[in-house]
This record gives sequence, C-alpha cells and structure tokens, in this order.
Amino acid sequence: MTVRSAPDRLLAVLAAFDHEHPALSLTDISRRAGLTLTTAHRLVGALTDWGALERDESGVYQVGLRLWEIAALAPRGLALRQIALPYLEDLYEATHENVQLAVRDGGEVVYIEWISGHSAVGVHIRVGARWPLHATGVGLALLAHCGPEFQEEYCAGPLASFTPYTITEPARLRRVLAEVRRTGVAVSSRQVTDDALSVAAPVRGPGGAVLAAVSVVVPQADAQVPVLVPAVRLAARGISRALGWRPAKEP
Repeated sequence: MTVRSAPDRLLAVLAAFDHEHPALSLTDISRRAGLTLTTAHRLVGALTDWGALERDESGVYQVGLRLWEIAALAPRGLALRQIALPYLEDLYEATHENVQLAVRDGGEVVYIEWISGHSAVGVHIRVGARWPLHATGVGLALLAHCGPEFQEEYCAGPLASFTPYTITEPARLRRVLAEVRRTGVAVSSRQVTDDALSVAAPVRGPGGAVLAAVSVVVPQADAQVPVLVPAVRLAARGISRALGWRPAKEP
C-alpha cells in the first residue's frame, strides 16, 4: 500500500474542491480526498488557519481568499488578464458575443477571462474552467503551436468526444492543426455543444512563443466566419504587441 506524503495529503484536500463542488463539509472533504476523518480534520484546520480555506456558520468549507492572492501572482493569470482586457472588451463591442482568453496547462485549456453578452450563445465556460485542447477553438490555436513531440503524443489520443462533431480521429486532428498554422486562426464548430462555433487566434509573447489564445464564440447557425476572423486576429495581435511581441516584418 502506497504511503502518501504530507504534501500529497495537503494537496488532496485542496483538490477535493472543483467547479462542481465549491463548498464541502469535512466529511465530504475526507471522502473526496481519500483521507481518514481525523487526518482531514487536522489538515483542513491548518489550511483554514492559513486562509486557504474558509468555514461558514453552517460548518461548510470553501476556498479562501489567500489562495486567490497567491494565484494572482501567476504570470499567465492576473497580469495577462489585465493586459488583455482592453482588447477583449474591444472584441466584445465589435461582436457582442462571448469573448474568451485561455492558456494551456498540459493537455487542457484553462480559461482565465471571459466576457459574455446577455443574448450570446450559451457556453459551458467560466473563469478557471478546463477543456481538452482538441475540443475548443482556443485549444486548437494553442495545440497547433506546441512542439512536434507534444502534438504527436496528444494526437495519438485518446481524444474525448462531447458531440457527434468533436474531432476524435488523430489524422483529422493533425490536418486541422496544420490548417491552423497555415491560416493563423482556428475554427471549432459544434465540438463542445452542437449550437456554437468559435474562432480563435494565438497570442504571442516577446520572443514569439504562443502564450495564450483569444476567441469569440457565436451561434453556429448564423456564424459569419469571414467577418469574425479579422476581428479575432486584430485582438490577438493587439494583446501580443502589448506583451512585447513584434512581427519579423510589418504588413
């Protein structure tokens, strides 16, 4: 039987919380973390004293503000959001549709900013949400600019399916990624929900490496991709320049 280290047990407590379980009782934490109630009680107490967790009057625990303070120091988090926000707002004003900013974490895309209109198409996205790279526009834009070895390993699968239109064939995914690199944009249609289409473009840092991706998500039925592409490219280019990127040749 594998003995879990103290850091592993501490991280298991924090990992018990997610978007579907933002508030947990001590018993819930113990069960989801795979810890005895005594161990969970001791670790939860330490995390609460430090501010990583907060306990309400009913005894339920939630993630504390101290973790938000620490997370804000991540260079791909708050700082990137602050730089990108004016360009995301411009993209929203031009489209009045869902606008998203995301980064890659392993084989997943993590959304770090999201602007939504009252009448925009519904999406399963929130700040902090994760989705597989191949199933979203921002994910395809990021995956297309990963190293060849990572791309090949990812394309080999398994590739999760969410709708009949989700890309699940390795050969097809490779072709899509090649097209993203050729055109500079990714178009993802009905991959997560069967009524939405997204157009995404990569965001580059000072050295030219892709750090993030920006996208707009619209109803698939009346999507005007040729109109959306220039707007998304302009937003991605503006964020990239604000981050210090300069193209090798000006157009």
